[in-house]
Amino acid sequence: MDVERTALPGIGLRHEFVTAKGQHAAVVSHVSGRRDVVLYSSEDPDTVVATLSLNTDEANGVAELLGTARIVERLADLQRQVTGLKTVQVPITAGSPYDGRNLGATQARTRTGASIVAVIRAGQILASPRPDFGFVPGDLVVVVGTADGTAAVSDIFANG
Repeated sequence: MDVERTALPGIGLRHEFVTAKGQHAAVVSHVSGRRDVVLYSSEDPDTVVATLSLNTDEANGVAELLGTARIVERLADLQRQVTGLKTVQVPITAGSPYDGRNLGATQARTRTGASIVAVIRAGQILASPRPDFGFVPGDLVVVVGTADGTAAVSDIFANG
């Protein structure tokens, strides 16, 4: 999808695009943090048909929903392309041996050959977490590897 970026002096920034179905839309990012999702008329691209105004929290929530879906879709595509590759989400529960500990302490890749590629926390995706990343209950750890490797990582988080 092509996105045209236009500075709006004193207002913010507009990202305009046309969907695969030919719908013309834009996202206007105001300097205040407000975001407007704008839909234009199919007959007249200068006529606004509808505007959805979002405050900063609402815009972040929608972005997280869309972003989460895209990462999950990409991982699923990768899984289909590479025979034997599996993607799992492992929850960190209260009482897990790694509740409050950091990623490096798991030695997951060394022990299993599987990779921790992201952590989903409160709907936000934290890609490529560093070894000093600390886990908390409710985290979903995204693991990529063989079936045996991903099962072993699940076991590490459950049993140590």
